[in-house]
Amino acid sequence: MPLQWAIVFFAWGGAVVLAAIPNLRHATLANAAVSAGSFLLALALAAQPFAEHGWTRTDAVNLPFILVSAFVGLTTSVFSAATLDQEGFDHWRIRAYHTAYQVFMGAQTLALLADNLGVMWVAVEIATLATVSMVAVHRTPAAFEAAWKFFILCGVGIALALFGTIVLYLAAQPLLHEETGLSWAALMGVAAQCDPGTLNLAFAFLLLGYGTKAGLVPLHSWLPDAHAEGPVPISAVLSGLLLNAAMLAVLRAKSIVGANPEAIAPGPFLLALGLASVLLAALALWRRRDARRFFAWSSIEHMGLAAFAFGLGGPAANLAGLLHMIGHSLVKSAIFFGVGRAAQAKGSQKIADIGGLVATHPALGWGLALAIAAIGGLPPALIFASEFRLLSAAAAEAPWLAVPLALGMITALAALITVLQAMCFGTPTPDAATAPNGWRETAAATPLWLHLAVAAGLGLAMPGALAALLAEAARVIG
Repeated sequence: MPLQWAIVFFAWGGAVVLAAIPNLRHATLANAAVSAGSFLLALALAAQPFAEHGWTRTDAVNLPFILVSAFVGLTTSVFSAATLDQEGFDHWRIRAYHTAYQVFMGAQTLALLADNLGVMWVAVEIATLATVSMVAVHRTPAAFEAAWKFFILCGVGIALALFGTIVLYLAAQPLLHEETGLSWAALMGVAAQCDPGTLNLAFAFLLLGYGTKAGLVPLHSWLPDAHAEGPVPISAVLSGLLLNAAMLAVLRAKSIVGANPEAIAPGPFLLALGLASVLLAALALWRRRDARRFFAWSSIEHMGLAAFAFGLGGPAANLAGLLHMIGHSLVKSAIFFGVGRAAQAKGSQKIADIGGLVATHPALGWGLALAIAAIGGLPPALIFASEFRLLSAAAAEAPWLAVPLALGMITALAALITVLQAMCFGTPTPDAATAPNGWRETAAATPLWLHLAVAAGLGLAMPGALAALLAEAARVIG
């Protein structure tokens, strides 16, 4: 079996095994073991030359995100092993949660690897259904409402994406064989000869469809509820992984449409949605009182920044967008590790109930403080480098847009600093009577600090091979 497919089916095989394990301790260890195996397979894939195997293909665009996905999946499984006992799952929910987790990881990887529009659509749909089931696993009214909103809005989005996929196939049908008509690589080869009107229609539906999954305004309203009501570890993979897969689907479509000189330029649409996401999220951050909802809105802002970068286009802005997506995946996952652990320790996820973490839980408090500073764009984290590049590119190419973009980023940073001060350095609040301690404290904090170390390392001294890979990806996106 080719390594691309081995990664996918290894996760799905793990899901079958996990469906038969009712014991929480055994299930969390098995889940971490499967995730570790997937991460090793991803490293092995990165060591191989780019290759195509049926409906999958590795290239400079998807390989960095496959590595990030496998890394975040592993660290989240470790965090789950340390904290999931606080969720109060019975044996049925233990099975459902872990099975859905590995189904999601396999589908997420397949969506990134897919060289076929239809396979990508199916993979994103499987990932959506898996995450909906994880959001609803608590079976409370709020969890059901969040899962239902997630299912309906993203269901509409995925239906629009399906229609866009069909239209894109029809645009290239006269130029390609039936078996290659859904291949991204084949479509790129004939994009300049396709009917521009049909390409425009396809991109509009693909942007709306996958933009819903990416959390872009005005298609974003499912995201804060899903983050707030699902199990604590799920927020990490929702923000760190699912949004990336959807954004990469948009980028693939943008590359195809942008290769046709007579089609409408896709950049302004991404600029508009990206700027709207940044400005709305920056204002909304000041009205959030729930910590997980607060950082879910921060995810909307950062996906808006990435969309804005790709809307500008060109190697410099595209590189900024790619760096931003990687940095956001690493740092936002770390934040949700910290916020989730703090909510368990305090017995509440309201910002007012989580205070003085540096005094009461030093490792957690300092880690969360550094993570919030990093997501705000302060050095030396990777997001600082990406935002600096983005503002430089915007000032050079569209200075009239750089001003509102900078205002949105400053407004969001001020809100983040306010919450950082309250949660990490404010007046300490009492712990809940059932707060976990001992080895679980260390095990829960380890993924947070590991993510911070990787994000800071990439920001200070990115390996040459990865830098070359991202530069090539920026060129391919166009």
